[in-house]
Amino acid sequence: MNRQLEVGVGFIVEPQSRCDILRLTSDDGTNRLTLACVLSLANAIQELARSSRPLIITGNQHFFSAGADLNEIIALSGPDAFAFSRAGQMMTDAVDEFPALVIAAVNGYCMGGGMDLALSCDYRIASPHAIFGHRGAALGLMTGWGGTQRLARLVGHARATEMFIAAEKVHAAHALRYGLVDRVADDPIAAAIGHVAA
Repeated sequence: MNRQLEVGVGFIVEPQSRCDILRLTSDDGTNRLTLACVLSLANAIQELARSSRPLIITGNQHFFSAGADLNEIIALSGPDAFAFSRAGQMMTDAVDEFPALVIAAVNGYCMGGGMDLALSCDYRIASPHAIFGHRGAALGLMTGWGGTQRLARLVGHARATEMFIAAEKVHAAHALRYGLVDRVADDPIAAAIGHVAA
């Protein structure tokens, strides 16, 4: 049975012969993770898990994702902020528990909640111009989507603390050296498809 292209809130799923590509999208091109997008992503990933096909998560040439929508976050009450945090955890946990390989193919900026999403993947391939960071600390915010634990497991506690507290931006070459990404490739999506096919 041929699978059809699926459109969700803030993303498109593009079925390929050996895998599915989940492409983050937004009208402004920054691929911000709004609450509606996060909930839709969590549901879509859980549904895709039924097929047990490898999954590639990507964005566009300039943004994997700019992370959560700060304007939306600022407007949240305490209980609503907690609910948003739980929704983000549900999304990243769905990726973390996915029954097949999940690869983040990262071009451009991968920030905040977008980095949390990439960290929940099994494997990360970045383009040479990819930039990673969690800028929340500079704004008095800390991720509630599991990124603090996942980053520390990948790069060590000291480096993770530096990245979070100093709101450091890390370019692809350094991310590879730190262990944040597994590979740097000119075309991360093609490299991810090749990795799935290998």
